[in-house]
Amino acid sequence: MKFRSEPKHVIDFIFPIAVFFVFAASSLAVLILAANIYRSQTEDASENYTARTSLSYINEKIRQNDSEGGISIRTKEGRDCLALSSTHDGVTYTTYIYEYDGMLMELFARDDVDVTLRDGKNIMEIQDFSMEETSEGLFRFTSVDFEGNETTLVASERSTQ
Repeated sequence: MKFRSEPKHVIDFIFPIAVFFVFAASSLAVLILAANIYRSQTEDASENYTARTSLSYINEKIRQNDSEGGISIRTKEGRDCLALSSTHDGVTYTTYIYEYDGMLMELFARDDVDVTLRDGKNIMEIQDFSMEETSEGLFRFTSVDFEGNETTLVASERSTQ
C-alpha cells in the first residue's frame, strides 16, 4: 500500500498561525474593552456613592420619624440641622442630622439635656450639606461630595400637624 504524499506548501504552515494570531488579537481587544468598561462603571459608582448614600440616609430617617409634624429645620450652634422629634414613654427626644467639619453627623438626645454638635456620631464624609424648607412640610437637601458632585433630594412630610 502506497500513501500519496502531496507536496507541502507554505500556506499549510502560515494559515494556522494566522488564525491563531487573529484569535489572540480578538481576545486581547475584548479583554481591553471589558477592562475599560469595568473601570468606567466602577468610577461612576464611586462618584455617586457618597452624595446618593447621604441623601438616602436622610430620606430613610425622615420616613422613620415622620409623625405629626416632628420634622423641622432648626439652627443649633449656628448650623442648620434637620430635627426629627419623637416621644417615647412621655419623654421627647430629637435626632439632629447636620454637617460638621466635613462629616455628615447624627445626634440623638433628650430635649431636656444640653448637648453640643461635636458630640454627634459620624455618618460619612461629605464636602457640603445644605437644607431648606421650601414650603410647609417640603424640604430640599443638597449634598456635595469631595469630588464636587452635587445631588439634591426633595422630601415631604407625610403626616400632618
